[in-house]
Amino acid sequence: MQYDYLVVGAGLYGAVFAHEAKKQGKSVLVIDKRGHIAGNVYTEKVEGINFHKYGAHIFHTNNTEVWNYITQFATFNRFTNSPVANYKGELYSLPFNMYTFNKMWGVVTPEEAAAKIEEQKKEIKGEPQNLEEQAISLVGRDIYEKLIKGYTEKQWGRDCKELPSFIIKRLPVRLTFDNNYFNALYQGIPVGGYTKMVANMLEGIEVRLNEDYFDKKAEYDAMAKKIIYTGPIDAYFDYKLGALEYRSVRFENEVLDTPNFQGNAAVNYTDRETPYTRIIEHKWFEFGKDENGNDLPKTIISKEYSSEWKLGDEPYYPVNDDKNGALYAEYKKLAESEANVVFGGRLGEYKYYDMDGVIAAALDFCKKELA
Repeated sequence: MQYDYLVVGAGLYGAVFAHEAKKQGKSVLVIDKRGHIAGNVYTEKVEGINFHKYGAHIFHTNNTEVWNYITQFATFNRFTNSPVANYKGELYSLPFNMYTFNKMWGVVTPEEAAAKIEEQKKEIKGEPQNLEEQAISLVGRDIYEKLIKGYTEKQWGRDCKELPSFIIKRLPVRLTFDNNYFNALYQGIPVGGYTKMVANMLEGIEVRLNEDYFDKKAEYDAMAKKIIYTGPIDAYFDYKLGALEYRSVRFENEVLDTPNFQGNAAVNYTDRETPYTRIIEHKWFEFGKDENGNDLPKTIISKEYSSEWKLGDEPYYPVNDDKNGALYAEYKKLAESEANVVFGGRLGEYKYYDMDGVIAAALDFCKKELA
């Protein structure tokens, strides 16, 4: 059969495009090399808990168009992301707010907290040249040393002095007692999990799983007038200019015979010595309840270990430094010469996207492509 579109990858970008194309009467085939839909937002039921297999995904956006769009496919709960930082057994509020400053310095008023930060910022003269200087210029040396340095170095596998300052420019710092990590108008987790939401997006569309596009590329290319490719851009070109770099994440998952392990969805371990960056306790994304509002007797935790990506690993975060930016620019030129292929999403565009950004980008493309 000849299709109007072949969508490679059943993650958010592919699912949005496939849904919109079908709505316009186009024939669409979606393939994915994994055995499931939903890409990295995939959730599966374990012990009655919606388990985030590829790490925590918390939906948040200020984009009303995106919110109205995605809520067609799921009802979102009122989950608010309020992570806790554990530095050698001392617990601090994230984002940095008055609870953090009170615990760190004993200050009580916003004025005292601001004065303490101002005093500590003075050591940075001029424009911050790296992540360390940027962080100290935002929150001072004490918070940097305890709550940023170790965590960031584990996450990126590089010294903070070697990392670009822009990585941390959006760090939320608040002189209030607001514990909501995101400055987002809309926030929550889809009730029933992300997989159910993506299944609703792909309803009535042909989906083939465990299908690696590159195993049968010529055959697949012949099946459609146009290809929407959401895999790694360098893989598409067989890495002929070299591999783009990513950070990857490894998870150690445990089902525990206890109703409550840490009392919070996310606890970040910010010292350098603890090998994992954080522990996720999945049940708290849905307040410890099942769909019927019953308490769940067990819990699932995931310890996250950040690692340097190598071929065969799951790519998570693009390494947006000058070297990789230049290499991506070369691949982008090659991509633009592929007449019937569109490269989209986090891997196709080698871009760190939040979920709402992926959906917004896919909708923008749909407006141009399907007009």
